[in-house]
Amino acid sequence: MEAALAVQERLRPLVDLVGPGPSRPATVAGLDVAYAESGDLLAAAVTVLDAATLAVVDRAVHVGVPSFGYVPGLFAFRELPALLAALDALRIRPDLLVCDGHGLAHPRRFGLACHIGVVTGLPAIGVGKTPLVGEWTGPAWERGASAPLVDGGETVGRVLRTRDGVKPVFVSVGHRTGLDEAVDLVLALTPRHRLPETTRTADRLCREALAAAGRRAGRGAAGPAGDHRHRSAR
Repeated sequence: MEAALAVQERLRPLVDLVGPGPSRPATVAGLDVAYAESGDLLAAAVTVLDAATLAVVDRAVHVGVPSFGYVPGLFAFRELPALLAALDALRIRPDLLVCDGHGLAHPRRFGLACHIGVVTGLPAIGVGKTPLVGEWTGPAWERGASAPLVDGGETVGRVLRTRDGVKPVFVSVGHRTGLDEAVDLVLALTPRHRLPETTRTADRLCREALAAAGRRAGRGAAGPAGDHRHRSAR
């Protein structure tokens, strides 16, 4: 654990929180990880979408075992090796990474989106379903409304309403992009649902891969609890 904290401290100054990032990326990748209920098997998926049509143009998945124990705030070490393996298997190098998790909105300002952005050099943002840190007021109930996510007096992200009257998502910068750009990109990726299409397609792919691996191994596939537990810790 001390070694992992030291890595975060060493890499954190390398994060670019300003950009400019790709305001009009041609391709956008979604990254997600699903876990077996036993916790000893995971599937990391990356889907690459055409940013204009949101059609999936490339996809890759890596099935393996968690490389690190479950420690809140250090979740990138548990998932990063598998996600990097999936990224390496792509035919198309995406212009932007959209992580199911957090970037700057992290206790040490170095969540999964920051970590994978620094390691790959690619622009990255985090879109969390639930907050890991911070407080906020609002936002209003209409799509596109947002409010600052503030932690320790610092704005670490944006609480964004992607559908009228639906629970917001939590957007934060990962690497090589600004917060306003990140919010605009998330809105473009959510034309019909609360979550970005990048997250939805990657989630579906990792679930399918995990279920197939479970059948091959003669074990039960992950249920909802196994798929989603600890997501807020990313």
